[in-house]
Amino acid sequence: MKEIILDGTDAGQRIDQALAARLAPDLSRGRIQTLLRMGAVSIDGRAVTEPKSKVPASGIVRIEMPAPDDPLPRPQDIALDIMFEDDELIVIDKPAGLVVHPGAGVPDGTLVNALIHHCRDSLSGIGGVKRPGIVHRLDKETSGVMVVAKTDHAHRLLSAAFASHGRDGALARRYLALCWGAPSRMKGTIDAHLGRASNDRTRRSVVPASRPDARHAVTHFAVEKRFPQRDAVAALIECELETGRTHQIRVHMNHIGHPLIGDAVYGAAFATKANRLPSPARDVAQAFSRQALHAHHLAFNHPASGERLSFTTPPPSDMAELIAAFETIDPA
Repeated sequence: MKEIILDGTDAGQRIDQALAARLAPDLSRGRIQTLLRMGAVSIDGRAVTEPKSKVPASGIVRIEMPAPDDPLPRPQDIALDIMFEDDELIVIDKPAGLVVHPGAGVPDGTLVNALIHHCRDSLSGIGGVKRPGIVHRLDKETSGVMVVAKTDHAHRLLSAAFASHGRDGALARRYLALCWGAPSRMKGTIDAHLGRASNDRTRRSVVPASRPDARHAVTHFAVEKRFPQRDAVAALIECELETGRTHQIRVHMNHIGHPLIGDAVYGAAFATKANRLPSPARDVAQAFSRQALHAHHLAFNHPASGERLSFTTPPPSDMAELIAAFETIDPA
């Protein structure tokens, strides 16, 4: 822990600037901003999480320094649902709730930890020690098919396929999403640039193409089912990605007015819709605690043989239960 007694010298300054000046060179301003957002900084026992907060005239600043992360992920015996494996790659059906690789606040218990235990030393090193073999990711609460490279050769070819996002025919990715309401068209394309949300750097939003951080994003969608068929309160949508941006499907579906059921980040304003559903759809929707998104299909060319590999997996039990509950809604 670091402790600073305020004496009025820094009063009125931004707290990140004042602490950076006092603690240089031990802590950079960027590191201090991270500690603030983590809730590791307090003044007189009250957490200060906003870097631009003003320093009071007096008080005691305490900074709780987190323990350093182990730089090398350790092997952990975490069950994997393996769909295919050979010397070049491994394909798994990732469960919802499993983080793909270690990161801030998630030092272990990830897919990478499970892969290191299962594959031992046979994972590609191109992704670095924190992301061995990882060529693409799924959000923590998104389930479905993932491929991981076991050789550097496979890693390079698979990364190239994901970089082109299927535009050259080498890759196909399709997702199933259960959303609120139903698009007016049975098929369509959402072509809208994505960038960081202005009020929350962890979120994405649709932004003008002229913005410096704007990234082109295209999602093709097809309505699989409407619940009920007339005056639908929800719909099962198949989404195919032409680009692969962070939270792309979640942001794009929210952009057209149909956020994913259970999405607390992009669909929070729709959460009360569950209260107006008939039972059992109401009870199941209220209890569903993640975005209803499943990566159900992945196809690509094998990096060694060139053989076309195709994998499809049904939604996991929680999402299957949600779909079944919506199917019970009386159209009358």
